[in-house]
Amino acid sequence: MRFGVVVFPGSNCDHDAWYAITHNAGQQAEFIWHDSLDLPSHLDAVILPGGFSYGDYLRCGAIARFSPVMSAVKRFAAEGGLVLGICNGFQVLVEAGLLPGALVRNKGLKFACRSTPLRIETTRSPFTSEGSKGQVIHLPVAHGEGCYVADERTLDRLEAEDRILFRYLDNPNGSMRDIAGILNEGRNVMGMMPHPERATEPLMGCTDGLVVLQSVAQFAGCVAS
Repeated sequence: MRFGVVVFPGSNCDHDAWYAITHNAGQQAEFIWHDSLDLPSHLDAVILPGGFSYGDYLRCGAIARFSPVMSAVKRFAAEGGLVLGICNGFQVLVEAGLLPGALVRNKGLKFACRSTPLRIETTRSPFTSEGSKGQVIHLPVAHGEGCYVADERTLDRLEAEDRILFRYLDNPNGSMRDIAGILNEGRNVMGMMPHPERATEPLMGCTDGLVVLQSVAQFAGCVAS
């Protein structure tokens, strides 16, 4: 399958994502510049990577949501394409209205940078289908504004519709209900604060991040066949 990795001014995990996909997940990937009006027609999935898009001015993701490429990403998602927002990419997705809620300053106002255990809450998604429900994986976090918040009605709906992908077992940022990753209503757009691309080979400390990339690849292969 083929991934597109969006590059915003200030992205710093775009090459990490590309490397993890091409070297460790055995798939193809290409970069897509932020001012692109359209996405390549052959893409199976799009990644909005981590970093500090547009310097995180105003607030994280608030400027990137207006990049020309985001209109193309919205069309891609509306047509059923898979979209993964990682860290800053998650922030961009909520700012763009592709995912509910908001991401605000960490509880305690401290930058969180460490490996943290997560529990897979559902495998009914293209992003976790190769894992198992209740499976604990360890992924790095690196963010200052990763606290997920939403009104109680939205949180209850995420729970009822099985749209919470991951929960923190050792919450590093104060996210409500320990939420680390969520899905949209169509289950083809996901946002998560931890970095799966930074845990895809033994040299990185573990390979737990591959469950996400391999799930996407497996799902795309099944759809194509």
